[in-house]
Amino acid sequence: MDVPGLFSDLFFDYTLRTIALGSAILGIVSGALGSYAVLRKQSLLGDAMSHAALPGIALAFLLTGSKMPLVLIVGAAAAGWVATLFIMSIVNTTRVKYDTALGMVLSVFFGFGLVLLTIIQKRPDATQAGLDKFLFGQAAALLERDVVTMGILGASAILITMLLWKEFKLLSFDPDFASTLGFPVRILDIILTTLIVIAIVLGLQTVGVVLMSAMIVAPAASARQWTDNLGIMIILSAFFGALAGISGALLSASVPRLPTGPTIVVSVSVIVIVSMLLAPRRGILWRWWRERRQRGRLRLEGILEDLYSLALEHNDPGHAHSLSVLRLMSAGKGGVEKSLEILSERGLVRAVRPGEWALTTAGLEEAEKTMSERSGMSDER
Repeated sequence: MDVPGLFSDLFFDYTLRTIALGSAILGIVSGALGSYAVLRKQSLLGDAMSHAALPGIALAFLLTGSKMPLVLIVGAAAAGWVATLFIMSIVNTTRVKYDTALGMVLSVFFGFGLVLLTIIQKRPDATQAGLDKFLFGQAAALLERDVVTMGILGASAILITMLLWKEFKLLSFDPDFASTLGFPVRILDIILTTLIVIAIVLGLQTVGVVLMSAMIVAPAASARQWTDNLGIMIILSAFFGALAGISGALLSASVPRLPTGPTIVVSVSVIVIVSMLLAPRRGILWRWWRERRQRGRLRLEGILEDLYSLALEHNDPGHAHSLSVLRLMSAGKGGVEKSLEILSERGLVRAVRPGEWALTTAGLEEAEKTMSERSGMSDER
């Protein structure tokens, strides 16, 4: 793989530049708006709306006879929006749960879309060619005008999000409180869902109906691992989405016949895995390391407390105690010798004789401090 040449083509090759720019725009918009879907526990909404967009694409072609991307995007957006209204109506007027309503609408709309595609394919005056790419995406077919359309719609969605920042933030975390403050929660919900629909239809040509839900969920899920701040989460999510889009386009260009859409989804999946492993506080490895460090600290404190308790029994802070006694008091915990070595390096214990240990002056003070803090915590409980 010629990495320098590949990055050179990213700026000077028309096809790769167009695909990478379109994929980056998709990642930014879907990442930013997907953050709200993830926080509102509506991750499957993206899956439902992306699948529901298929009959809109087919109907737009049947009604207009045009395969212009803008016409098909309008049809997809309309179908996705109608599907969202159906979901909301089912949840609000029946006892059907939200996830059940999503599954029903997703399957019905997607099945209807496949039926329409079959009808289109059998028409004598038209073929399905150009429409089936919306199933799995065909980023290589992106043109400059498509990227411009994606940029305008995406920028409009981001701008509306910024203008309604306070309202969307309150809607995401406490819609009941927003309602008591007099905010039009129902209207805000529809606006936010419409913006997510826009983000979804922007990606249909790039990653397709089947995979678009990953672009809504994955960047936001990755960003959530790194921060508790909504603003930072949205920025990180947009960055992760753009990174996945560009890296997916580059990888696809470097390997013959490697589809761009699935490669973008694989790239964002790698970002999710890395975030889940390495993110501070929430990352699996980070949590493992923190727990291991915590266990080590508690083991050291336990040895100090044991030496302190033994010293009190002998009324002599400097009285030495055998290693066997300390092992007995720390039965089941292990690591007594290693802990004593660490405490010795810190100047908290000293070896009086081979196999016998005692507290130093600093160790005595540290043990008293530890015991006092633990006693204070017990009193608070």
